[in-house]
Amino acid sequence: MFTRILKTLAVATLVLGVAQAASARTFITIGSGSTTGLYYPTAVGMAKIVNEAGIDIRANARSTGGSVFNDRAVGAGQLQMGVSQNNVAYYAYNGSGVEAFEGKPVDNLRGVAVLYPETIQVLARKDADIKTLADMKGKRVYVGDIGSGTEQDVKNLFGAFDMSIDDLKAPVRGSAGSAVGLLRDGQIDAMFYTVGLGASAITEAAQTAPIELVSVAPEKIEELNAKYPFYTRIDIPEGTYPNMGSASAVTLKAMLVTSSDLSEDAVYQFMNTVFNEKKDAFYNDIANPNLKKYFTLDSALEGMSIPLHSGAVKFFKEQNIDVKDSLLPSS
Repeated sequence: MFTRILKTLAVATLVLGVAQAASARTFITIGSGSTTGLYYPTAVGMAKIVNEAGIDIRANARSTGGSVFNDRAVGAGQLQMGVSQNNVAYYAYNGSGVEAFEGKPVDNLRGVAVLYPETIQVLARKDADIKTLADMKGKRVYVGDIGSGTEQDVKNLFGAFDMSIDDLKAPVRGSAGSAVGLLRDGQIDAMFYTVGLGASAITEAAQTAPIELVSVAPEKIEELNAKYPFYTRIDIPEGTYPNMGSASAVTLKAMLVTSSDLSEDAVYQFMNTVFNEKKDAFYNDIANPNLKKYFTLDSALEGMSIPLHSGAVKFFKEQNIDVKDSLLPSS
């Protein structure tokens, strides 16, 4: 009888220990974007690295509507992390700039790291006779989903040409992945796609349809930069996509965001695993060539548009990266 009791107690202790270990584990869902873009493989890749590292974090990636959704969902506790354009994160934190955030700041939104440049790529069918953004008047153009960061970018870009979305024959909404299909099939004339260079959806469409890149004039980019510091110039090299030449374009930054509600230790562990201990996997195993080309710890705060999470501050200081006072969280 006594032996049976001891065995029962041992099993109970083991179960309790397992339950306590499970309860101590942090679960992180990372919001990404369309499965045809680069946010999704980036989030999936980081989650895989974390899950295989044997730390007290389990992570998974979720396909979402992109920056605006991710920032709102992180603020509401529906996501623990998300990938976002740096300008959208700024709008979210400050409660301005995008209709979804007007008067509703996401004040618990925090920065983790800037990942890579994200280019506003302007694509048009060659038979649409669009050489500049001004030529889009009276055309069928995809302008981003309603309330999206891309939509706000389009409004700002058109403003530099004294245009508005109302000047289009048909402003098309929906997902960017679907819009690439519409462009390929000739159902729209042009589109704006804010994504890292080399996006697979554009590559695939360019192989089968007469599509070209439309340049934004450098002087217009300078004008935009003076008004919106997030926007800078980037040159898309010839050969980035099949059958396309080079183009000058506007770039933002893709960044990883989180909530101040996530513990300092969890964010620190996540960053130390992905960006330090398993950095070879981060550079080589994630299906996003922009990470290997552009990401370094020295550049991971360039373009950071909101205060950092305390766990990020701890990580960067440990890596001897200078953190400006303006990026320190207030709490």
